[in-house]
Amino acid sequence: MEILLLEDDAVLADILIDFLSESYRVSHTYSMKKALEMSEAKDYDLYIFDINVADGDGISLLKEIRAFHDETPTIFITAFHDVGHLKKAFEAGANDFIRKPFELEELSQRIENIKRHFGLDTKIQITQDLEFDTQTHQLSSSTKSYKLSAKESACLLYIYKNRARIVSVDELLHNLWEYEAMPSNDAIRTIIKELRKYLGHEHIINIRGEGYRFE
Repeated sequence: MEILLLEDDAVLADILIDFLSESYRVSHTYSMKKALEMSEAKDYDLYIFDINVADGDGISLLKEIRAFHDETPTIFITAFHDVGHLKKAFEAGANDFIRKPFELEELSQRIENIKRHFGLDTKIQITQDLEFDTQTHQLSSSTKSYKLSAKESACLLYIYKNRARIVSVDELLHNLWEYEAMPSNDAIRTIIKELRKYLGHEHIINIRGEGYRFE
């Protein structure tokens, strides 16, 4: 799992990097501006942002990231203990909030909860009968197994991670292909058609004129 950490306290940053690197791949920056650049250049599975950094704040950063349809789950860490900052964090699109000082094990449990909720484990129970292995692209039930193509796997994972909302065709195209290699909308329709063969039409719903939603 890839984590982007924004923390400008050098001592705490070193502690968190050492701890998180035992289980995850961690990229770190002290700068809000750099964090935005890093989020645009690479796909991360989790953001961990401090609210107050030298060149801005994590809440403003997350608002900007969310404006570009980046729904990467986000945990805020902060020294603030007031409800006002908690409210602003969740309004910006945060998924969890941890106050300093905190035990590293508490952070670990919050990350594990995010992983379960957003299907960030290698194996996801995608429906009641089907398990999806994101590394092998294998979709399996007790009696059958299907090998998905890389793009089918990426499309299924993206829609599943964003199952709380409708995902447009344009959003899928921009997130699954590089700009120079982006195909027509028909490519998405073909992938969805294939996925429905394995999952059934009831799990990938077509919202006419808007896109698709996973149920």
